[in-house]
Amino acid sequence: MPKKSRKEESSDSDSGPDDKEPIKKKAKSDDSYRTEDSEPTWDLGKNRFVKLSDFKGKTYINIREFYNADGSLKPGKKGIMLTTEQWQRFKASVDEIDEELKKK
Repeated sequence: MPKKSRKEESSDSDSGPDDKEPIKKKAKSDDSYRTEDSEPTWDLGKNRFVKLSDFKGKTYINIREFYNADGSLKPGKKGIMLTTEQWQRFKASVDEIDEELKKK
């Protein structure tokens, strides 16, 4: 059986059409808004969003890169979904992370 080339095997769902044009959404004054799925959403720029999601009765913080597919934004592979406990730990670490960044 011939081996497939690496190019044929790779599938990158994060890449959309070459003419990536951001979808215009009406933002509130505090940079948060709700998308069509009514999830609270915050735009981080460059098609990256923070969303609050409910799944199986639990709330998650989803930080994810989206791509433009057929005129609508779709979630890509690149991202992380945090539990509320993980989110609290992350928030507690922000000051330490900022201090380390200042050293660089």
